[in-house]
Amino acid sequence: MTAVDAVEPVATPPRSARLVNLPNALTVLRMAVVPVFAVLLLEGGRDDEFEVDRYWAALVFVLAIITDRYDGMIARRTGQITEFGKMADPIADKALTGTALVGLSLLGLLPWWVTVVILVREVGITLLRFWVIRHGVIAASHGGKAKTVAQAVAIGMYILPLTGLLASARWWVMAVAVLLTVGTGVDYVYRAFTLRRTSARALGEAARRSPGASGARTDTAA
Repeated sequence: MTAVDAVEPVATPPRSARLVNLPNALTVLRMAVVPVFAVLLLEGGRDDEFEVDRYWAALVFVLAIITDRYDGMIARRTGQITEFGKMADPIADKALTGTALVGLSLLGLLPWWVTVVILVREVGITLLRFWVIRHGVIAASHGGKAKTVAQAVAIGMYILPLTGLLASARWWVMAVAVLLTVGTGVDYVYRAFTLRRTSARALGEAARRSPGASGARTDTAA
């Protein structure tokens, strides 16, 4: 879930690197394993005979989450950030998370309202990120990181065929994830609109539209 959930309004997009690189390869790999994960999850949840597939599904989910953690870190540390990566990374994150949530709800393991709340927030923030991408890059906040971890742990616990105390505990972990999801979503919207108003691009466009700027250009031309 490298895709980050809060903004620093002064941030500016880094210079793009080569399209074919390790971070982008990890992102594409994460997208490619989503169908495999879906099949394992649904097969494992339909019949106790195939319960072992739930463990395989959990393993695939964890490995995909690891690639999410490291593709962004590698891209930032090695200067391999690309336009493709900035767009594909959040899409891959939402595809994995969305598939897990919808699959769990289809199996009756997770209430549909939880899935709807999380997906509406995640899809909405992804669209909002694209809306402001010309003005700056979204930087990770502590709340956004906590949300990502809470979602991953909660979903992982629901994927596993847990019983007893752990089966009860996973609901509370998911409750924390939902609260963080909604809270950081509201914060993200505020920061995104702030970025649209205060970025260098926005201030430059505002200066060009102001009457004083038009007068200055006219005087200079005269």
